[in-house]
Amino acid sequence: MRIDLHTHSTASDGTDTPAELVRNAVAAGLDVVALTDHDTVAGHAEALAALAGQSAPLTLVTGAELSCRADGVSLHMLAYLFDPEEPELARERELVRDDRVPRAKAMVAKLQELGVPVTWEQVARIAGHSGEATGKVSVGRPHIASALVELGVVPDVSAAFTPDWLANDGRAYVEKHELDPFDAIRLVKAAGGVTVFAHPLAVTRGQVVPEGTIARLAEAGLDGIEVDHMDHDEASRAQLRGLAAELGLLTTGSSDYHGSRKTCRLGEYTTDPEIYGEITRRATGAFPVPGTGGTPAR
Repeated sequence: MRIDLHTHSTASDGTDTPAELVRNAVAAGLDVVALTDHDTVAGHAEALAALAGQSAPLTLVTGAELSCRADGVSLHMLAYLFDPEEPELARERELVRDDRVPRAKAMVAKLQELGVPVTWEQVARIAGHSGEATGKVSVGRPHIASALVELGVVPDVSAAFTPDWLANDGRAYVEKHELDPFDAIRLVKAAGGVTVFAHPLAVTRGQVVPEGTIARLAEAGLDGIEVDHMDHDEASRAQLRGLAAELGLLTTGSSDYHGSRKTCRLGEYTTDPEIYGEITRRATGAFPVPGTGGTPAR
């Protein structure tokens, strides 16, 4: 089985609509794909509708990537198979989303102070185009990064996520409302979901949390850590596998696919079927959805 548990659509900062993501996952030969847009479940309905029209045996895992902050360091928490209607978790996702526009406008202002001729209208156009399919626009740093690419300030989106520009604590970085990760774990578990710490050693994105914090998160109920990821080199992966074994955490692999906004491909990194099976066994808030011709992978 080929299982990719971290992808994004136009419901947040990807360039594929949820329906296109499903079709592209089938074309990439995936057996399981998780839709994990930033702080939103807005793309789930379209993805599920598209899944019903596929003859290939693709299974969809619903989820989200939650924005968190611990000890002043931003981090992302992948949440799988939770009840999207659980009110406390839904309220926190809304708070994060509501803060995105003022935060993006503040970053545009910082870039202008740095002499970059970016405008809010340009960023809004890019984000608005991304959100056309779902009818809900979620503005994020990748949209601003795309504006920098359009202006020729950086060669690609990844190059915008450096201390010079949009990396955590970079010159144009602005903080946003973020969940305490311990609260995130508690809320996701209360909603019947499973939590995996996304790309915990992605040092190119900025400061990362120390191993001691990951240990405390494990004690609080964290289920796993994302190990095989484009932002982790071989040494980082080995370090994380050792830490996971020590802490009793599951280890996943994922593409973190954003369509054409990033260079990673669907299925570039994948999760072991036994790990995926354990994730689905632990979940009680929602269940993987098999498409036509597929069978439940639970």
